Amino acid sequence: MSIWFKHYSLDDISALQQGNMGGHIGIEIVRIGPDHLDARMPVDERTVQPDHILHGGASVTLAETLGSIGGGMTVDRERFQVVGQEINANHLRAVHEGYVHGSARPIHLGRRSQVWAIEIYDDQKRLICISRLTLAVLERQPQ
Repeated sequence: MSIWFKHYSLDDISALQQGNMGGHIGIEIVRIGPDHLDARMPVDERTVQPDHILHGGASVTLAETLGSIGGGMTVDRERFQVVGQEINANHLRAVHEGYVHGSARPIHLGRRSQVWAIEIYDDQKRLICISRLTLAVLERQPQ
């Protein structure tokens, strides 16, 4: 059984990446599972620190992007929006090249808050970062 509010295609989700941080640094949503969302992000000049290793902030951006998109997909977006309240990340391994791959799964999907776990791996499937994101679920205000 799917956790998503409605059916989403990869094209639907890719459109959300245009003109914002995720699109700018090359985050691509690659899979929508019944209870998780997967993406990849290049390790390149947009995402590395001066020592040419993946910037921790880029990993956190990938984690928050995945969790926020996933959270938004579980609610009626005409009535609700999700916004980040807190994120933490443990950086476990350096990455110098290739891609990193993230997978986000909900830990809690409540009426007013959500908690997501995001794991990020390198091309060799070694865990490089683990993150937890808390989202607030807010009613959209009439305009």
